[in-house]
Amino acid sequence: MSELKPLVFSGVQPTGTLHLGNYLGALRRWVTLQKDYECFYCVVDMHALTVNPVPQQLMEYTREAAAMFLAVGIDARKHAIFNQSRVFQHAELAWIFNCVARIGWMNRMTQFKDKAGKEREKASLGLFAYPSLMAADILVYRATHVPVGEDQKQHIELARDIAKKFNKDYSRRIASLGLGVDMSVGDDIIAGFFPMVEPLIPEISMRVMSLRDGRKKMSKSDKSDFSRINISDTPDVLLRKIRKAKTDSKPLPDTEADLVDRPEANNLVGIYAALANIDKNTVLMEFCGKPFSIFKQILADLLVEKLIPVALELHRLKQDPDYIDSVLKEGAIRASAIAEKTMKQVRDIVGFLQG
Repeated sequence: MSELKPLVFSGVQPTGTLHLGNYLGALRRWVTLQKDYECFYCVVDMHALTVNPVPQQLMEYTREAAAMFLAVGIDARKHAIFNQSRVFQHAELAWIFNCVARIGWMNRMTQFKDKAGKEREKASLGLFAYPSLMAADILVYRATHVPVGEDQKQHIELARDIAKKFNKDYSRRIASLGLGVDMSVGDDIIAGFFPMVEPLIPEISMRVMSLRDGRKKMSKSDKSDFSRINISDTPDVLLRKIRKAKTDSKPLPDTEADLVDRPEANNLVGIYAALANIDKNTVLMEFCGKPFSIFKQILADLLVEKLIPVALELHRLKQDPDYIDSVLKEGAIRASAIAEKTMKQVRDIVGFLQG
């Protein structure tokens, strides 16, 4: 029987400059997780093809995302930083999972419905099937944990469903090859090969919303640059964006409960709380009754303190694309070794001839 060691996998699409939501929701957590886990952090450039990027731009954005991983403090000497397309085993396992996953499972994926919208029949097969590739991204390393927000839990549940069905379909073969660990499926104990990956969801889940509309998530695709805080923004730009951020006419309230019907106020207070590593009520104890003009200036100062060191390091790294390429290449070599070990076993399990 094989042993499953704790391992974290996570990835970011290279679709442009990363913003504050990426930093608070993912990158900052990745830095913390690398202290306790072996981590594989991936620029998922294959997923990016679902939005038809310009090829030269895709390469530029891939380097920029990798540079951002390094700029926030991920140690490439201890953990793997790589781009997905260098490790062909992701795509190989995704095809096998396409043959395991059910159409009904894919039809329930809310992100496909959101992205395809009314043009569902014109959407690409890649957009429909990308959750299967996402499951392969995780399970090709037999990762045990994935850091996600509440809005991404459905993808982890799908990965678990695919892993469970693969394990059950091939249980006897897995056992005969001695490649599994004992897992429970209903009332039965089977020899399972893929782990039931666990989501790592923070106790306080932070969703950073648009500075122009507190009901919409901050996004790289928003036409207005003033809707988001880019990690590469200069101090002057940060200040202008916060000053122009939409708020209401009321002063800051006493308690978090009073923010429920004030989405823009709630967003700015949440950003401050996340940057300062405190809860919203603690922020409101300090600023209750104060106008937003005062709060915005202090929030802008805090953003400059936290983000400008990262932006400066990002700028420095982007001047050395050869170094970024070497990091991605070395990370891919490391990732490929583990992915190929998994795939050799998977090929045996499903009955592919090898050698």
